[in-house]
Amino acid sequence: QQFDLIVSLSKEFSGPSFHHRHSTKPAAVCGTSASCLHRHTHAPTPNSVMAKEEKGMEEREMKKEMELEMELKAEVKVELCPTVPGLQMSFIRGTDLFGYVGIEAVLDQMRRKTIKAGLEFNIMVVGQSGLGKSTLVNTLFKSKVSRKSCTPNYEEKISKTVKLHSVSHVIEEKGVKMKLTVIDTPGFGDQINNDNCWEPIVKHVNEQYEKYLREELHINRKRRIPDSRVHCCIYFLPATGHRLRPIDVEFMKRLGKIVSIVPVIAKADTLTIEERQEFKEQIRQDLAANGIRVYPQKEYDEDPEERILNDRIRESIPFAVVGTDKEHQVNGNKVLGRKTKWGIIEVENVAHCEFANLRDLLIRSHLQDLKDVTHDIHYETYRVRRLNESNMNYSELGLSTWPLENKCESDSHL
Repeated sequence: QQFDLIVSLSKEFSGPSFHHRHSTKPAAVCGTSASCLHRHTHAPTPNSVMAKEEKGMEEREMKKEMELEMELKAEVKVELCPTVPGLQMSFIRGTDLFGYVGIEAVLDQMRRKTIKAGLEFNIMVVGQSGLGKSTLVNTLFKSKVSRKSCTPNYEEKISKTVKLHSVSHVIEEKGVKMKLTVIDTPGFGDQINNDNCWEPIVKHVNEQYEKYLREELHINRKRRIPDSRVHCCIYFLPATGHRLRPIDVEFMKRLGKIVSIVPVIAKADTLTIEERQEFKEQIRQDLAANGIRVYPQKEYDEDPEERILNDRIRESIPFAVVGTDKEHQVNGNKVLGRKTKWGIIEVENVAHCEFANLRDLLIRSHLQDLKDVTHDIHYETYRVRRLNESNMNYSELGLSTWPLENKCESDSHL
């Protein structure tokens, strides 16, 4: 009976009607043997299991192919080339197609190269004597970098003419070196007659552009041209509470065309909060009325995110700042500030002054942009104008041995 039961079960499993009679519930089977009281649940044959697995694998592969095709459609972006008509450009994120490529490592390469070469930053401070120009620069970089701080037995005397003095330092922070050059302008606005007092400053800025241009036009020019161009000019406005003076308007109108100007209200702690806000609004109105261009210019904003940040900066211009190199204890912490009878004015507290906003603009967020604007906008404007004026006359530029002089002169109309 046991043998007959095994034979009948094997026939039933291999029979064509198995799939129709298959049931997950056990059925009782009668028999005389004690070991065959119940029939167990049917189990599929090895052939049917393999067929189902193959079918499942095919379905999964087809699903993967469809998903990959959808990803390709989403990741491949086709655009028309803006410079070559009719040329299409496709952008594919390689990491989604073939795994990690390593494009992001370029950022590390650039960082290592920049750290090795170091940075150059040239800043000019302009304003009347006694407005705290040297102190503010020292506070910005937390170092004795101003000419007044570096000159032993320095005595500030009112100069009869505007003279420019520059002091260079190498500042290092967390392995990053920066050559900082501070250009001071003693004598500006200190005379009874201040006519054309901005001319020496304009001349100095253009001389640095000319120097850089000559280096560029050399046949065997240096791999890295020393950069002495003025990247930023901080213009100090006295905290009078009134509108811009004629000297302020004339200076910023002339300098704003050749260098990035950042106006600040010096010694802003002499104004109340209401007076400060009213003074700032009056200055912004005067800047707009006289067509004065201050940094950051709206026409140089490249993307919406940058525009939002620069709009907030433009709303804060001019920055009301306070400078000091004295430390005081406030709630157990050392802070830079000016101590008065009624309390301590904390330099880096945005509720007291806008020094932190100025520092963030000049160093933490826009330092490289200041250099880019200097090179791509101001210097490029000077270069084109200079070459047009000279009509590519290399002998005038001291390059009479230029091998392509005749060819360049004939094709010099930029």
